[in-house]
Amino acid sequence: MPDSHQEFTLTPVGHVSSTLTDRASAPKQGTEGAPEAWLIFEPVVVPALDGLRPGDRVFVLTWLHLSPRDVLRVHPRDDQSTPLRGVFATRSPDRPNPIGLHPVEILEVAGRRVRVRGLEALDNTPVLDVKPILPGEPGA
Repeated sequence: MPDSHQEFTLTPVGHVSSTLTDRASAPKQGTEGAPEAWLIFEPVVVPALDGLRPGDRVFVLTWLHLSPRDVLRVHPRDDQSTPLRGVFATRSPDRPNPIGLHPVEILEVAGRRVRVRGLEALDNTPVLDVKPILPGEPGA
């Protein structure tokens, strides 16, 4: 049986460039008023962008580097009137492994930069991966 405490190393493939700089004022979800943002990729991964086009819907996976990792229960959407729930039952950024999952639309691809709509991640958030949203999937 695998060791459940095995450690992994993730290497960011880029970072977010956004006008969002403060967690408190950022939208909870990208559909709630997130500004357009740029994904700036490391030069070594630029060939991986081949095939991305404006209008494509993709999932951007990020490392929510400013989120605490010791939080296991939260009031959903920071609403103190709602009962506490386990973070695995919420979209809270505060969790043991703060991986962000963001369905976005690609607006422009320019070299190693990709402009997107619907990304609520803060400026300088590390980007871990990008995956296409397939037809019929939630977020498509």
